[in-house]
Amino acid sequence: MILEQILKEKGGQVFSVAESATLKEAANLLDSRKVGAMVILNEAGGVIGVISERDIVRNIARIGAAALKCTVGEVMTRNVVTARAHETLEIAMDRMTDRRIRHLPVVEGGRLLGVVSIGDLVKWRIAEAHAEVEAVRSYIQP
Repeated sequence: MILEQILKEKGGQVFSVAESATLKEAANLLDSRKVGAMVILNEAGGVIGVISERDIVRNIARIGAAALKCTVGEVMTRNVVTARAHETLEIAMDRMTDRRIRHLPVVEGGRLLGVVSIGDLVKWRIAEAHAEVEAVRSYIQP
């Protein structure tokens, strides 16, 4: 299974937020959209950052409630780990585990195709495992 197939099934809807938005605004958007992270795009549509629930919580832990007045640009992760559409589910899971991230933008030719979460990948891996078990079961039991 490659990421392109997962995005085709899941859909390529990506939620983004402006770099100038406050963390309070970003937190409200994360909550209303029921997602754990959003990408920040430049004018050309390229990924320049990611803001996650984890980023917001860490900033609040460091400076308290005033953190919610900070901008997304001040707090976002700028060194964004990405994947390519042709990469396998296993490669993406390994990268996410190694880098301790839960959201992975899929980029091809500088263009954002979508975002996969660790939850998306686990769901697909479980489906693959069930299919493999069923294939073995049908082979063994005529």
